[in-house]
Amino acid sequence: MERFDVAIVGGGTAGFSALQQLSNLGKQAILIEAGKTPGSKNVSGGILYSKTPKNGRVYNVEDVFGQEFVTQAPVERLITKYILHATSNDKVFSIDLTPAHEYQSNFAYSVLLTKLIPWFAKQAGENAERQGGGIVSGVHVRGVSWNGDKTIVETDELEPFEVKAIIAADGVNSELAELSKARPKFTPEELYQGVKVVVKLPEEILQERFNIKPNEGAAHLFAGDVTLDHIGGGFLYTNRDTLSLGAVYHYDSLMENPVEPYVLVDRLLKNPLISEFVKDEVAIKEDIDKSLATQEQLRARFAVSKLLKNWGDLRDQYYSRLGRARLVENGRYKSEEEIKARLDSIRNELVGRYNTKFVNDYVELEYSAKLVPDGKRCRMKKPYRKNILFVGDAAGRGIFVGPRIEGLNVGIDDAVRAANSISRSLDRNNFAEEYMGEFYTKSIEDSPYTRDMKEIDKDYLKLFLDAAKAVPVDIVKARYGIIFKLMSSGMLRGLAVGFANILGYDRLLPMVETRETYVQVPIELAEKLGSHTASTYSCTIPTIAQRIAKLRYNDDTLSHIRILDPKSEFMRKMVVLCPTKCYSIEQEEVMLQHEGCIECGSCAKETDWKHPRGEKGIEFRYG
Repeated sequence: MERFDVAIVGGGTAGFSALQQLSNLGKQAILIEAGKTPGSKNVSGGILYSKTPKNGRVYNVEDVFGQEFVTQAPVERLITKYILHATSNDKVFSIDLTPAHEYQSNFAYSVLLTKLIPWFAKQAGENAERQGGGIVSGVHVRGVSWNGDKTIVETDELEPFEVKAIIAADGVNSELAELSKARPKFTPEELYQGVKVVVKLPEEILQERFNIKPNEGAAHLFAGDVTLDHIGGGFLYTNRDTLSLGAVYHYDSLMENPVEPYVLVDRLLKNPLISEFVKDEVAIKEDIDKSLATQEQLRARFAVSKLLKNWGDLRDQYYSRLGRARLVENGRYKSEEEIKARLDSIRNELVGRYNTKFVNDYVELEYSAKLVPDGKRCRMKKPYRKNILFVGDAAGRGIFVGPRIEGLNVGIDDAVRAANSISRSLDRNNFAEEYMGEFYTKSIEDSPYTRDMKEIDKDYLKLFLDAAKAVPVDIVKARYGIIFKLMSSGMLRGLAVGFANILGYDRLLPMVETRETYVQVPIELAEKLGSHTASTYSCTIPTIAQRIAKLRYNDDTLSHIRILDPKSEFMRKMVVLCPTKCYSIEQEEVMLQHEGCIECGSCAKETDWKHPRGEKGIEFRYG
């Protein structure tokens, strides 16, 4: 039986950070990832922060991967604008939250995980191999057992192997947590459900649209009528030449008022401000003349498809400064003017010869969904079980405080602390819970991120209130009037925050995380203070079937989900709340069709839910 010092289960940003840190410390570790390639199973909103808290320290991505991360990593854009929009029909009231976004931040990049994680894997993998470890992709861990002082890991694809310690970075639906009985499954009250689409938009058009410089980015949040009366909101992040547009809602709010997740994205797209954000020029193919001979029809279809591809590819490069430079440098074109002339020529041929129409619309590239833990409610107080340490989403850790949304950086900080704890145990050959687990717990509790999951930061709150000072007190109504008065006073704010922290989030959250906060107040703000916006076109929104058809799967004949009670109320709601409509009702019982599953785990609470076997299931192209 093969033996390794440490096994890390899960190849996300936290898992690879743990591998890199252990290797930096000279320890042998292997990372087990079920996806065919690193990053192919990962989804995020997403923004990756680096922070310098005023009290305590956190471990940032550049602490783990060095300054090479800043200079070489394939991040998307540095987020320099952070705007909250209150919406009501065609009216929008906007609040600039950039100072709150920049609070304690060194930087914040928008990221697409299928681009970023392979870079993490390359750095960490090469480092791990020097210590006798490495990365094993396409392998699903299905069991862990203990026999005396031996820990045996079992997978669907490999022979069992022995390890001294394990880091569980296998996500919010952690199988290791269930196998080891470290914690129960998270409940809807402890989770958010997020759904996202990636939208194509050429680089320089995107920059002009959002009034940003090259390499700069913007984040936009949305609340009000776009929520369809749910607690949560929408987001839009600018990437290099795409947009990440999505909705994140309290899962229990969706349980109370079920609506298809894709409908929440569709509602965002129908908002005039957002539809103008995503607008692009789109080519619409006309039907080929049926009077032509069959061979001529085929030839025409091939010609149109080739021209459309050439037009799209050349257009993407033309609207990118580096793209134009590459075309000139490699000798394909003599100048930027020649590139533009060729682009116009292709367009004219499509219009004149093949009756192609060019219209305003948007281009959707990929649909995805995931569950997100609310660290205020579900962080593990003891993030360990025997010699397994849990990090990031697997430990229920994430920061959701109003417009402050952070998860990737929290997982990286956890991963370093877990790696340091295991390194200490390897040095002393002591992996007992009271030694390794408790040391890790103390380290996690010392993290400023944990403090943010437990307490209100009065300095962050001041920045938020300063940004919202244009909001009339009468709009926030009697329920929040006294709170605003207390929080707006520099003299009383510290006292009020101290009292709120004594009450604790458990008592405070039901007062502030309400439909009034996320729906009614934003609607009233937009109606009384907002400006009218108008859309110049109507989005052609894909059906859910069309969205699923665009996804890439390696189908598994063996289902990774088993319904436990086909008549339960929870499972009946899954017919609506499953993002890809994997469930239906037949003869009063809920039935499963797993082939379209995107592995979000929305149904995990009342199913026997596992990740698919290695290399099986969804393969995201953007993440």
